[in-house]
Amino acid sequence: MLTDGALELVGRVLPASNVTLVATATLGEHSLRCVYKPVSGERPLWDFPDGTLAGREVAAYLVSEALGWDLVPVTVERDGPLGRGMAQVWCEPDPEQSPVDVVPRGEVPERFLAVVDAEDGEGNEVTLVHEDTPVLRRMAVFDAVVNNSDRKGGHVLAMPDGHRYGVDHGVCFHVDPKLRTVLWGWATLPLADEERAALAGLAARLAGDDPLRAALDRLLDPDEVAALRDRCAALLEHGRMPLPSGEWPAIPWPAF
Repeated sequence: MLTDGALELVGRVLPASNVTLVATATLGEHSLRCVYKPVSGERPLWDFPDGTLAGREVAAYLVSEALGWDLVPVTVERDGPLGRGMAQVWCEPDPEQSPVDVVPRGEVPERFLAVVDAEDGEGNEVTLVHEDTPVLRRMAVFDAVVNNSDRKGGHVLAMPDGHRYGVDHGVCFHVDPKLRTVLWGWATLPLADEERAALAGLAARLAGDDPLRAALDRLLDPDEVAALRDRCAALLEHGRMPLPSGEWPAIPWPAF
């Protein structure tokens, strides 16, 4: 349905930096809701080549699947009413859950980790926090691997069953260190055995003659694929979650 179904546009997600449309993909008697982002609606960026954001979204899905973590909703390349772009299965989050939140300063909830103290728009002292769960920690590892430069709190979808999906991966895979995320609560902590095993499996597929490598070579620049492989190797060598580099803003703005 997502790849071959007829796309009918039903709405637009606002606000969004790039054109982000809600659509229904229908194939025969079956249909599903999806997000459609056409390349023609991408806003030019100073640090990413024009017309590449949709491909980066697809590449992020492929890396998530290769890690075995199901962190990114199913995402494909396809044509649509506004031309070539990406389509991603719509995942409706639970509005009662807040895996990333802002609380009064120092009042960190149980099973949450503090990221940074700050002031809100009204001058109140607050703390940015996120939950301390295995699935969100895997998302932090994933972001380090793909070099995600825009992990906002709103890009974490809290599913009713406790699963977490990450969305909006158009500004990933740059060759320069650009990790910018709200998920810094595990910085410097050792990688878990399961995380190391997943990274080692990804690294092996990137180094060999593998369909994943072939797909990424088509979606990304060769230097970006090499940088992805290098980030896997660096994480495995150091065995720890990364720290902010100090050369790039550590947290996206706005954070939500």
